[in-house]
Amino acid sequence: MISYNPKDWITFIFRFHKADTFRQLFPLMLLIGCYSAAIAYLELEYWDLPDDSHVKNISMMHGMLGFVISLLLVFRTNTAYDRWWEGRKAWGALVNNSRNLAIKLNAIIEEEKDRAFFRKIIPVYASILNKHLKNEETGKQLAEEITFSVDQHTHRPNQVAKMLFVKINELYKQQKISGDQLIVLNNEIQSFTDICGICERIKNTPIPYSYSAFLKKFIFFYVMTLPFGYVFNLGYFVIPVVIFIFYVLASLELIAEEIEEPFGHDANDLPTTKIAENIRKHVEEII
Repeated sequence: MISYNPKDWITFIFRFHKADTFRQLFPLMLLIGCYSAAIAYLELEYWDLPDDSHVKNISMMHGMLGFVISLLLVFRTNTAYDRWWEGRKAWGALVNNSRNLAIKLNAIIEEEKDRAFFRKIIPVYASILNKHLKNEETGKQLAEEITFSVDQHTHRPNQVAKMLFVKINELYKQQKISGDQLIVLNNEIQSFTDICGICERIKNTPIPYSYSAFLKKFIFFYVMTLPFGYVFNLGYFVIPVVIFIFYVLASLELIAEEIEEPFGHDANDLPTTKIAENIRKHVEEII
């Protein structure tokens, strides 16, 4: 995730970050510019259209469709940001619940052997969940950190949650914790699985394909018809105008695509690796 100063306008305007949509769209912008130049040249130099030609009035259609496409893009961006923010809230809850579990275990458990187990395994859940959401290999890390045999074909965050509860249940059977304490700790561990389910729902349920495909086609055909309607009013200035309109519309779609799946490796995705490291540091400080 990119760290930045929101008050530094100069940097925003004149600096092109590697995550900026300008870099991704630059080849298409060149293509759109060449296309607009070709249409402008043909209409201005070769096509002698009468004043009442319907082609000259096509800009009215763009005015109406511009309002429609703006509504679609607003809905698209808001939906994507809601997914990003829901993922951030889920990881914020994981931070708080990991701290709460560590605080309670620190007060309840006395033997250093048991404390060392939880000191290691509570942060492992966040680390494994982070890699699980990024589709990275986690079995080797899990085996190395908590010295358990791991089945690569199982749900690895669930394995860590199961180890947590099995250990707590053993402490209950050994009468190291009471029944009331078992219930309290069970709720904290259950919240881990609930958070995992929320993140998986976000990751595995993208925006419907038909909606995303329709919006891309809408933007494409809208931009492709712009030179026909505005070249008579703008002349060759229609070239930068069309390029700019394409840049704005396509950038909004690219930004929505990036943030709708917030657990990847893109520059604007959630800093889940850093959050997992903070959880480890906080748990080790508490227990």
